[in-house]
Amino acid sequence: MNSSYAVKILSQMFSFKNIFFLLILLSFSNLSAQKKSKDYSNILNSTNIYEIDAYLRDAHPDDPKRTVLKPKLVKMLKEYIRTAHVGDQRVKDFQEKIVLLRKRSSTRISFEELNEIIRQKQIAKFKEELRKKDGSSITYITTVYGSESVPNNATTFGNSVDTEVEEFKMLLSVSPIEHKNNTVKILNSLFDNNPESKESIVMIENRSDCNLIMRIEGVGNMKYRLAVPAHAQNTIVVSKGDYLFSSLVCGAQYASQKTVQKAIMVALGDSPAK
Repeated sequence: MNSSYAVKILSQMFSFKNIFFLLILLSFSNLSAQKKSKDYSNILNSTNIYEIDAYLRDAHPDDPKRTVLKPKLVKMLKEYIRTAHVGDQRVKDFQEKIVLLRKRSSTRISFEELNEIIRQKQIAKFKEELRKKDGSSITYITTVYGSESVPNNATTFGNSVDTEVEEFKMLLSVSPIEHKNNTVKILNSLFDNNPESKESIVMIENRSDCNLIMRIEGVGNMKYRLAVPAHAQNTIVVSKGDYLFSSLVCGAQYASQKTVQKAIMVALGDSPAK
């Protein structure tokens, strides 16, 4: 073996050695960067939505800071949505975060849940394709009590139901003129096939044994309330967009993010007997 060949081999060995050490250094720098990015020492004073969200996902389930940070995050998300402009892409994501936070301790989603979300999106896609072929104008979104809408371990809120009784009566006790105007508006929306229309119908079917108020909250001051008696239906016309639907169903909390771009019906409560 000549000297030039040996020098070449040695240079390659040193080159590989340098690359190896460089990779180790990069790994340590990445670890230190991760530790730095996850420094939660001042988390209680944080005003960063994403930082608090990340902390709740990483923290131990019994971490006492959760009792402070979870309601704080919900409040911050709602405040962002209230001041957001129409078309803000983060609104829908933040509404979905609020839905998760009302059902659990954080927005962490398991692998199985992620697969289920993907499956449901595929089902919705196929339903939409069938709807276009059939030409039907109303999408039925059935949410069954004890399943997607109100989980079996849903938290009950004691006197919270009682506090809504007067509000429920007030919402139903509209004047004859207001009732007529609402009816005309709903009928106009039903017969309006213009795809450029800025409004759409939302029908709520209450299959439960309790009266409920459906709260429909969108961007800014876009908020609606609809009183629905037990085992009855009620309808409202809303501006098209992304909304957080929430209600108390016999004391159990319901929350769901929905995009209203056409007439939809949401059914709450026990499934009808087959």
